[in-house]
Amino acid sequence: MTSPKSSNLTVGARLRVEIEKIAHGGHFIARHEGAVIFVRHAIPGESVEIEITSVGASFNRADVVEVFTASADRVSAPCRYAHRLGCGGCDFQHIALTRQRELKGQVITEQFSRIAKMDLAVEVEEVGAPLGWRTRCSANSTKNGELGFYQSRSHKVIAVTDCRILVPEMKYSELAQRGVKANQRLEISISNTGERTIATASSREDSAMRLSEGPEVAHYRVGEKIFDVSQKSFWQSHKDAPRVLSEAVLAFSQLEPGDHVLDLYGGVGLFTAVILPIIGAAGSVEIVEGSKSATADARSNFAQNSNVTVITADVAKAITRFADADVIVLDPPREGAGKEVINNCARLTPRAIVYVACDPAALARDTGYLRENGYVLAEIRAFDLFPMTHHIECVARFVPDKVS
Repeated sequence: MTSPKSSNLTVGARLRVEIEKIAHGGHFIARHEGAVIFVRHAIPGESVEIEITSVGASFNRADVVEVFTASADRVSAPCRYAHRLGCGGCDFQHIALTRQRELKGQVITEQFSRIAKMDLAVEVEEVGAPLGWRTRCSANSTKNGELGFYQSRSHKVIAVTDCRILVPEMKYSELAQRGVKANQRLEISISNTGERTIATASSREDSAMRLSEGPEVAHYRVGEKIFDVSQKSFWQSHKDAPRVLSEAVLAFSQLEPGDHVLDLYGGVGLFTAVILPIIGAAGSVEIVEGSKSATADARSNFAQNSNVTVITADVAKAITRFADADVIVLDPPREGAGKEVINNCARLTPRAIVYVACDPAALARDTGYLRENGYVLAEIRAFDLFPMTHHIECVARFVPDKVS
């Protein structure tokens, strides 16, 4: 999909196009005189006027500025900041909820077809209400101390007084009304035990975040387990994600008493907590995580469990030290695990590999690597843990290919 060099598209140009299909990253594809354009705030099948926002050798970007023929799935965004010149966070608020999930399913299908060369259809499962689900956010302040979020593909801060996807308990509106110091980066979180944490740093300097409000270590309850989670440690944003993902991982792992399990990119030990009761005292879990903050939390969370070992290390390096594993669970960052880690996972000959992924493209790529190593995709589920946005969370189960 290379745009012809003769294309005369320029930034700011407006033209009428037909929207074809969704693309990875929440954009929608349109074409003009052979040029491919990735369009924001569109829906497949619509006829719209767009404004070009950037041009490139292989594709161009644009925003919808007027809709001539609207999709039946186009709705009024519940948030007044959800438009092309507003907050860049929620890029799907203009789409009916059922259609949002259908489009996300199409993205998964397309990525597996293009990258993994597989035919795959998956239904993206609804998890909860589309608003009031997010418990963690990164915000910024303007030069006047107004709290807000970045505009899409920009460092311009849009002042936002009410974020509709944040949980009400965070009391974001009160924070926005109170105002903050000018030109700040803020990380705001609230645990499901009611502890709000705010860390700040200057947006004009590459400085570390410093705690300005709340406890250094917050507490999150999942089932009967209460987790220590430091401000610097990763925790899932959707209020129901820890439970939903833990249940999916547990079901796909098909654990047995005495199993040796590797929990790679294991963070503070979310999945280890549901693994332990099944494998029992005869089993063991090794958590491998690069974040010192997260592994400190994990050691605290499992201080009473002698069969849990926590390793602070790069997963790609640490995995070479292991000789075997019955089950491997991995929850890598957005870029995925990569070939080296996947090759070593297969080398350990586990009977199951359970992969939690927040990017279907990375999952599709690593699925290909697993296939090269004799592991096939047995099951996959997708969850709408980021409603009103293009993001998707998947859990996949891989098993040895009987043929190989």
